[in-house]
Amino acid sequence: QLQLVETGGGSVQPGNSLKLSCVATGGGFTDYNLAWFRQAPGEEREFVAAIDWAGTTPKYLHSVTGRFFISRDNAKNTLYLLMNNLEREDTAVYYCAATLNWGRVLGGKPEYWGRGTQVTVSS
Repeated sequence: QLQLVETGGGSVQPGNSLKLSCVATGGGFTDYNLAWFRQAPGEEREFVAAIDWAGTTPKYLHSVTGRFFISRDNAKNTLYLLMNNLEREDTAVYYCAATLNWGRVLGGKPEYWGRGTQVTVSS
C-alpha cells in the first residue's frame, strides 16, 4: 500500500517561509492525485492545496492562494508545499494525502494519509 511521510515542519516567525515534503513509498506515485490538508487545535480539518496526477490543475484554499505553492517531483516520489509569507493563522498540523480519484480530493476523502507535520507560526 502507498505510505506517505511528511517532513519540513517547524516553528517560524510571521512572514517567513517553510517548505514541506511528502515522500511516498509503495509504488504507483505517478498515478496519484495529491493534496495537502491541515488541522489546527479545536478546528476541523481543511483543504489546503492539491495537484492532479498529471501535475496540472493546482487548487488552493483561498487564504493561501498566492502564498502557497504545491508541486510534485515524480522522479523522487515526492510532493512539496512551499509556504511563503506565513501567518499565525497558518499554524496547524499539515497532512499529505493521495488518491487515485480526483473526486476524493474534492470531497475531502483521499484514501491515503501521512501522519502529519507541525507548522507553528509565532513571534
